[in-house]
Amino acid sequence: MHDCEITGVDVRDVRFPTSRTLAGSDAMNEAPDYSAAYVILETDSDLTGHGMTFTIGRGTEIVVAAIHALAHLVRGRRIADVAADPRGFWRAVTGDSHLRWIGPEKGVIHLATAALVNAVWDLWAKAEGKPLWKLVVDMSPAQLVGCVDFRYMTDALTPEQAVEQLESRAAGKAQREAEIRREGFPAYATSVGWLGFTDEEVRRRCRAAVEEGWTHLKMKVGGDLDTDLRRASMIRREIGPERFLMMDANQVWEVDEAIAATRRLAEFEPWWMEEPTSPDDVLGHARIAREVAPIRIATGEHCHNRTMFKQLMQAGGLAVCQLDACRLGGVNEVLAVLLLAARFGIPVCPHAGGIGLSEYVQHLSLIDYISIGGELRDRVIEYIDELHEHFVAPAQIRNGRYVVPDTPGYSVEMLPESLEEYAFPDGAAWRASASGPVPAGAVRGR
Repeated sequence: MHDCEITGVDVRDVRFPTSRTLAGSDAMNEAPDYSAAYVILETDSDLTGHGMTFTIGRGTEIVVAAIHALAHLVRGRRIADVAADPRGFWRAVTGDSHLRWIGPEKGVIHLATAALVNAVWDLWAKAEGKPLWKLVVDMSPAQLVGCVDFRYMTDALTPEQAVEQLESRAAGKAQREAEIRREGFPAYATSVGWLGFTDEEVRRRCRAAVEEGWTHLKMKVGGDLDTDLRRASMIRREIGPERFLMMDANQVWEVDEAIAATRRLAEFEPWWMEEPTSPDDVLGHARIAREVAPIRIATGEHCHNRTMFKQLMQAGGLAVCQLDACRLGGVNEVLAVLLLAARFGIPVCPHAGGIGLSEYVQHLSLIDYISIGGELRDRVIEYIDELHEHFVAPAQIRNGRYVVPDTPGYSVEMLPESLEEYAFPDGAAWRASASGPVPAGAVRGR
């Protein structure tokens, strides 16, 4: 390992004006500006660590302030010490009693935690000269379990059970790694069905996706139900009966409304219904899941910690685990949820509907397949086709599959010129738009 000490924490507010095209629009977020609270860890060597938390515009400055409040917990740490006790490192970052009072493992503080923790893991992987997924895959079962804080989990999974679970899958790791390097990881396309797109744009994107070999596609629902039904019929006609169609309501329905709407949309054979109600409503998800079966319920992008995931799994409230790389508290907590999902036999299909999330979650699904879950059946990673050009080592898709990344780190290092141009509010992209026209439906000043 190339050991180094973290000497500084540089935090940026970076925003991209996607509200102008309505890319990312859904029933809850009508005109998002894909954004990030972005962290650069400076060291006493030539290595830097990069991490981010995805946001959608206004409020990014609040996450930036929270990162500054946490920065002292990583400044001065040596990477060799983190590697020697990753669980202790995570507990230290999440354990400040003053900060826990304003958000114990949830909310803005946890978003800030994710940006910092992920930056440290990026730095660790670079110090080892490995992509993040390979750093974790090369760990022994005991080492991987040593990354996880099992507080509030042991009624569902103990450290000893987790080690046994990993050991039971260890024999096939090399074969699975070789296979996934050769074939890539299955993906699904979300960008065909943003809610703000015209019918013509949706048709164009559906036809392009079919030509490009996509087998799994997702549409947004949760607006007017008659419009949802019409759009679902149109998309199903465009993609044919043999492809998988997923639907995402982005939390807007009441429980009874979700059940009724999902039953109406069932004629278009959705593979899953995503976020049908409040992400915090464990019992509501469980009831919806029972009453709309065999349609699967998928959720998790707004599930803020391992305890919430544990409850959803115990209650039967989700059939597809859509963890988010920076809603959870970074890699350590992601590993906890991957272990829980394997324990409950639930497939993990991470959320990647935002800038940098495809770059992040490709690593997480590789870890899950090679070391933890050991299955590809029912596993797909979300992919959106916006904003990848701003990264040093962007996620790549070939024939509807993620190409396995091999650049050391966690893949979210942005190009310096992009960080400068899209810095908010003084970057060139925002200065240029300060007085310019804004398309109908877009929101100025996010």
